[in-house]
Amino acid sequence: MLKEKIFDNYKKSANYILKKIKIKPEIAIILGTGLEKLLDEIEDKIEINYKDVPNFLISTVSEDSGKFIFGKLKGKFVICMTKRFHYYEGYDFNELATPVYVLKLLGVKELILTNAAGAVNYNFHPGDICLITDHINFAGVSPTRGNNLSEFGDRFYPIDKLYDKSLRNLAKKSAIKLGIELKEGVYFFTIGPFFESPSEIRAIRNLGGDLVGMSTITETLTAGHCGIKVLAFSVATNYSSDRVENMDGSEVEDVAREVSPKLKNLIIDIIGELK
Repeated sequence: MLKEKIFDNYKKSANYILKKIKIKPEIAIILGTGLEKLLDEIEDKIEINYKDVPNFLISTVSEDSGKFIFGKLKGKFVICMTKRFHYYEGYDFNELATPVYVLKLLGVKELILTNAAGAVNYNFHPGDICLITDHINFAGVSPTRGNNLSEFGDRFYPIDKLYDKSLRNLAKKSAIKLGIELKEGVYFFTIGPFFESPSEIRAIRNLGGDLVGMSTITETLTAGHCGIKVLAFSVATNYSSDRVENMDGSEVEDVAREVSPKLKNLIIDIIGELK
């Protein structure tokens, strides 16, 4: 597809949403597993189903295809995505750039991401909230592969400051204020949908990975291309496969929901402190 057509598709998606919400949001939140309660705190909500947005993606993980929820949180206009998209669902990587490019066209300047991840670092345990400082992507894939959309950014772009330091410092201050223990670590991306083998986990640990998961990287890389600042959190929901036997993932949602009130309060405080 010609890059002009691709950009036009993103514009049509964004324009449809803007007609519904009327006001440009500056903050976006992509919710990971178990963080749905954050939506209860949003005032004057406007909901838009993904399936109604022209050219947008539809989640294949569950019958709920997902929606945008726009409103006010701590006096600021925010837009939340209740479902994210994964490579293992069958999308091409360039398709996975769609949500963040659309958010950019809506006016978003800061993006808060959450995910559920496996604890690889021996000092990380299920229930820990971890601030992502960097990532490792050895999958050999990129959401910005193909014709460059210069309307968003340059063909080649650095990612050494992808996880914004000022936002991370703000998160740490909020965590101290709320009495929340906040760990920091490197997120290792795998394509899934299977969990990693014990040998793969040992390799990830040796390479410097603290957490492992199947999301987030496509969103952060796209945000880096189009100049959106990123703050990302992992909830360690399970031990990696070399630390526990018979892992089947059944605990992921339970642990995420148990931790979600703390992470919800942390995100709300951070948004309140954003200038």
